[in-house]
Amino acid sequence: MEEVSCYIHHSPHMKHPTPAPPAPAETEAKPEAEPRWPAILAVLAAAALEFVLPEPFSFGPDWLLPVVVGLLMIPTVLSYRVGHLELNRVLSHVMMAVLTASMVWSLYSLIVRLPAHRDTPQELLRAAATLWVANILVFASWYWRLDAGGPNERDLRPSHTNGAFLFPQMTMSGKQARAWRPGFIDYLFLAFNTSTAFSPTDVPVLSRWAKMMMIVQASISLATVALIAARAVNIL
Repeated sequence: MEEVSCYIHHSPHMKHPTPAPPAPAETEAKPEAEPRWPAILAVLAAAALEFVLPEPFSFGPDWLLPVVVGLLMIPTVLSYRVGHLELNRVLSHVMMAVLTASMVWSLYSLIVRLPAHRDTPQELLRAAATLWVANILVFASWYWRLDAGGPNERDLRPSHTNGAFLFPQMTMSGKQARAWRPGFIDYLFLAFNTSTAFSPTDVPVLSRWAKMMMIVQASISLATVALIAARAVNIL
């Protein structure tokens, strides 16, 4: 029996099972980069509001801010196109700092001139409306540039799960919800709600820096709407 078993074991006619080929590794598709043109338009629109703002509340001539922002916008866009993402981030922050400083200066000038009654109600209303719109555009741009490391960092992730704001889509289940990432319109809607309702409404705020920025934005909106616009209406 041992000889028979040995013969069967070593028989050349016996077929051995062919190992199955390894399954091809699944490659994750690279997430599509977020379009930058909405953010570019918002920044250019915020700078162009300087032409609408009455002259006493502008820092320098009305063409100065749009020219400075335009000159900073060119290398900012080019640095992104050629892949210098760190330079793109620094230049975009510098550009936003210039816009923010100009808006704060205009608001300061408006509040300082208010008790002196040197401006007409029409000028006060125009200045208040201009600063209110600029406030939304500027802070929407800041939220877009800072949340979860900014758009360059968000482009590297297939989904948005760790940010300063808890968007409703982040709490949903399913494949499409896991692949969702915020765009500029989402941050614009957040900034609009903050300036109108003085709260983030449907988007809870998770980060401390975001809470501080929303306090500043709501304070600016309150100053322009409740103080300046109300004063202008009373004078009429």
